[in-house]
Amino acid sequence: MSEVFDLSKNYVLEDACVLLQPLLVEDCKNLLVFALEQPEIWKYSTTVVAGEEPFRNYIQTAIDARKAGKEYAFSVFDKRTQQYAGSTRFYDIQIANKTLQLGYTWYGKQFQGTGLNRHCKFLLLQFAFERMGMVRVEFRADATNARSIAAMKSIGCVEEGILRQHQPKPDGTRRDSIVLSILKQEWENGVKERLKERLSS
Repeated sequence: MSEVFDLSKNYVLEDACVLLQPLLVEDCKNLLVFALEQPEIWKYSTTVVAGEEPFRNYIQTAIDARKAGKEYAFSVFDKRTQQYAGSTRFYDIQIANKTLQLGYTWYGKQFQGTGLNRHCKFLLLQFAFERMGMVRVEFRADATNARSIAAMKSIGCVEEGILRQHQPKPDGTRRDSIVLSILKQEWENGVKERLKERLSS
């Protein structure tokens, strides 16, 4: 049964492996190491994030977007290693249309390929479809980001097409964005169970 989604509430999503909590200013200290020591994870970002000041601005922008009722960002904590691993968020939240986008997802290199992303996506999709009442969850990525695209398809996303020269990049060029999605009926008719089965693999 869906509930009224209130961006002022602190939603906490968790399972045995991961804890998702609302992103706070205090999370700068928990996540800053990734901006300082792993600049390569920001290769496909449409904004400059690497470095202390850009990262603090990135966090504050996400928090401001939540206050403005536009986005809801989470910090990602890996319960297996007891370490902060990255961040993800809901954005372009359209309650009346029952749609949202899931993105701005990144993890430190040591957490990539560990199965952490599957746990995060399961919790977020379950929340979006089963508690928020969404009928469509959309995903976008740089069309050249093969790793991200493969990860999205592996959880059940269906490719819809390419938005050509969709967004400017920090280097002045423009990015083609791939669009993928999962629909509520797809979630209910197999995507949820297949993803759930993969959580233990």
